[in-house]
Amino acid sequence: MNNYYSKKLHTHSLKLCYEVASPRVKQFLQAEIDFVLEQLSSDDIVLDLGCGYGRVAKQLIEKADKVIGIDISEDNIKLAKDFVSNSPKCEFLQMDAANLSFPDNHFDITVCVQNGVSAFKVDPTALLRESIRVTKRGGKILYSSYSDKFWDHRLEWFQQQADKQLLGEIDMSQTKDGVIVCKDGFKAVTYSEQDFENLTSQFDIKAKIIEVDQSSLFCVMEVI
Repeated sequence: MNNYYSKKLHTHSLKLCYEVASPRVKQFLQAEIDFVLEQLSSDDIVLDLGCGYGRVAKQLIEKADKVIGIDISEDNIKLAKDFVSNSPKCEFLQMDAANLSFPDNHFDITVCVQNGVSAFKVDPTALLRESIRVTKRGGKILYSSYSDKFWDHRLEWFQQQADKQLLGEIDMSQTKDGVIVCKDGFKAVTYSEQDFENLTSQFDIKAKIIEVDQSSLFCVMEVI
């Protein structure tokens, strides 16, 4: 499972997941990016965790001074460079989000959208600890997960991906309450408001939960 995204659901397969999405899912995806853009200033240096093929970074560089995207998949990194046309404002590196090779207090904003806190399949505490370490004091960390109001649209989207054999067949007997399980071992959970509160309470940071577009829950954290 730890290598599902790096070995199966990556590059052009990952890109196709977004292309088959319904208009409502595409609205959710754009609403997440729009929310992140609202938090940015023109002089910000941004870290995009789990950047994939550069889908989010490509829009963030329109406002931020620089965006560095990291991903565990080397193939994703190669595609991301092409996707943003090797923009000088954007850099992509192969790296583990829970073991970052950046100095302390380096980024103004660290971003982990579309349920990365679950999808990365790493220890969330280690993930957040590293995010805090590399983010400047007074900077922001933005994590998002799915709102429970979005469940029907999310399940439909995952079914579309399974139909295209981008994911394994969905096991409907185990898929419920925000958890999607596929028969090939893939499992996608969500982070609730309480889950985010339990995670952030382990650290000396300010945190608030904001629902966006009735589809995302954003945990907005300030490093102090």
